[in-house]
Amino acid sequence: MKFYDERILPHIVNKLCSSSPNQKQRQKIVPLAEGRVLEIGFGSGLNVPFYDASKVEKIWGLEPSKGMRAKAQPLVDASSIDIEFIELPGEEIPLDSNCADTVLVTYSLCTIPDAIAALEGMRRVLKPGGRLLFCEHGKAPDEEVLRWQNRINPAWRKVAGGCNVNRDIPALLEAGGFKLQTDERMYIPGLRVLCYNYWGSAVARN
Repeated sequence: MKFYDERILPHIVNKLCSSSPNQKQRQKIVPLAEGRVLEIGFGSGLNVPFYDASKVEKIWGLEPSKGMRAKAQPLVDASSIDIEFIELPGEEIPLDSNCADTVLVTYSLCTIPDAIAALEGMRRVLKPGGRLLFCEHGKAPDEEVLRWQNRINPAWRKVAGGCNVNRDIPALLEAGGFKLQTDERMYIPGLRVLCYNYWGSAVARN
C-alpha cells in the first residue's frame, strides 16, 4: 500500500482534482485568501496559481503525503510566495494559536479521518477575525444521488485515499466550531455522485 499511496495515488488524485470544473471552483475561493495562510491538504499544489501574491504574506502547506509534496514542488519553486510545507495530517497542526489570517481547505475535508478534530485545530490557529475559506464536494441534496453516494462510499474510500463522497460539509464546519458567512452549493459538471460542491467562508463561533 505504501507504493500505491506514494507513487500511484498522487497521480490519480491530481487528475481528479485538476479537472476544469474543479479548477473553476478554486478560482472562486483561493484568491480571497490573505495575510498568513494555512492551507489544509496542500496536495499537488493545485491552488498555488490562484493565490493573489499581492495579498498573501506566507503559506503553510499542510500535506502528509510525501508523493503529493513531491508533485507540488515545481509549483512551489515557481511561486513568488513564501511557501513552507508541514508534513503532518490535518488533525495535527504544529502552529501557534492565533497565527493565521486565513485557513484554506479545498477538496480535503472529505479525506481527513477526524475532520472535527482538524477543524478545531484550524479554529485554534486562526486570528480573531480570521476566515476559513472552503471548497469541498460532499453530500448531495437529492435522495437518489445520496443513495448512490452511500452505496459506493466504502469502495471509493479504499481506492481514493480515504475520500468520502457523502460528507455533510456545512454540518462538519458547524460541529468544528465555525459559523458560516457564505454558503454556496451546486452540482458542477461530472458524475453527480462526486460533483455536488459546497464553497464559501466561515468564522470561528464565539
